[in-house]
This record gives sequence, C-alpha cells and structure tokens, in this order.
Amino acid sequence: MSWAEVDFKNQTWSLPSVRAKNGRAHQVHLSDQTVAVLKVAVAAVVENPYAGQQVEDLRPMIAASEEIGREMGKVLLETLGSYEVQSYGKVGIAGLAGEQEHANALLTTTFANPLREAVGGGKAWISSFTKRAAPGVPIDVPLACKDALYVRSHYDGMTLVLPDAPWPDEIAVVFCVANRGRIGARVGGLKFEDMKGEDGLI
Repeated sequence: MSWAEVDFKNQTWSLPSVRAKNGRAHQVHLSDQTVAVLKVAVAAVVENPYAGQQVEDLRPMIAASEEIGREMGKVLLETLGSYEVQSYGKVGIAGLAGEQEHANALLTTTFANPLREAVGGGKAWISSFTKRAAPGVPIDVPLACKDALYVRSHYDGMTLVLPDAPWPDEIAVVFCVANRGRIGARVGGLKFEDMKGEDGLI
C-alpha cells in the first residue's frame, strides 16, 4: 500500500491492477476505525559486527546507532505526513549468531533521541523489546504515550514481520508510532487530554 492509493475523505484504498494477484484493479472500503488509527513502523536491518563472538565493550555499536536513528527519523517523517504522533515504541531483533544484548546496544537513548526529535519530542521513555530470532519471526512492538506513561488508553502495539530478516549476522531495529490510543479504550486512568506531559509519567 502507498499513501497515493488511499483516499481518506472517501475512506477507500484503490489497489492498482499491476499489484493485484488477479491483474484487475480493486477498491477496498476502509472502516471508520481503520481511518481513525494510523500506526507506522520504520525498520532498518544492519550487519552485526559482533556476530559469533563475545565482545565486552559494546560502546562502538551504541555510538553507531545515532546515525541509524537519524536516518529512520527522516523516513518516518516522510511517511507520517501531517499526522500527529501520540505514542511510540521500539524493538530490536538480533540474528541467531548474535546476542540479545547486541540488539539492546542499538536501542539506547543514543538511537532513540533523534527519533524523539523527529516526532516533536517526548517526555516518556520509549517502550522497547528485544530478542534473538530467525528471519520472518512475528515482531510485537509495544506502544505507550510519548509524554505520559500513565495514559492507559495508549498501551497498545503493532505486529509486523520482516520476511527475510534478520539473518544470523544481522540485527533488525524497528521504531513504531501511532496517532492515537486504542479504539474504545475505557479502563480508566489518566486521559490523554488531561496529562501534564512534564515528567514522562503524568
């Protein structure tokens, strides 16, 4: 899907014939909920220089992650357009020849700060998850409000699959954002419109 194929006013997605399995153009109606929630994920797959070896000092990986975050932030902004970001989350998947800690080294604040800047700031820490896995594993990216973690309506997530990544000597990093909380959220707690957004909690 590309944004050029989506008509938000008429709530339709027009699939061109060149991308349809049967070779015929098709129009899909988008429900109110589909149009209301926008979740965007940006992924990068990089070579793991420490695959297959035990290295104590991971600071070079941490330092290199800043440029990865900056480039992912540019792609994120191009994809989002005019949509406001209310929640975010990140994930790292190390290939099977690497360690889980290698993925963590690429997800510190060094990586995250350029992405925070790209979405207009964020007072709350960015929810994250890491693991070792083979290519094609389902990835659940946790989401939470970017300015106040106590906003329960924004505890959410996005599931995606990278069919051919990460290979054993690779690491996949994913940053995900959403433009609102869950549809029909009603379990109480701090409301998004009532948050102070000062300390990352309330």
